[in-house]
Amino acid sequence: MSDERTFIMIKPDGVARGLISSILGRFEQRGFKLVAIKLAKPTDSLLKEHYSDLQTKPFFPSLLTYMTSGPVLATVWEGKDVVKQGRVILGATNPLASAPGTIRGDYALDVGRNVCHGSDSVESAKKEIDLWFKKEELIDYKSSLFSWIYE
Repeated sequence: MSDERTFIMIKPDGVARGLISSILGRFEQRGFKLVAIKLAKPTDSLLKEHYSDLQTKPFFPSLLTYMTSGPVLATVWEGKDVVKQGRVILGATNPLASAPGTIRGDYALDVGRNVCHGSDSVESAKKEIDLWFKKEELIDYKSSLFSWIYE
């Protein structure tokens, strides 16, 4: 068993389109454990910190507009290799390059409306989780399904 954690965010288009339960279900069905969840209306300052590596990109202003256009669902998942596997579940950043069966492959067509965000490394997951959640919002518990998922 791994206690690796990742940050997965359902973006405003995913929330508005009613995809929350479908997206959460993919992570649950895979066997990952949900340890934090909240609906949030992100501020410009939070998003500037979250997307600090993209601030010099020409699309950054439109990214801020899009990401503040509605609520997002911020989640933290735990499990074996969850950062890498979470990215696989999401699919490629460009939905047109995403395989069918991935979230983006099934629910998105445009990079600018690609439904969700997932941490790209263990280090960025820690940074994003700390940015979006207080320590006391992360719930430690042993899932009753533990023995059915892990050897």
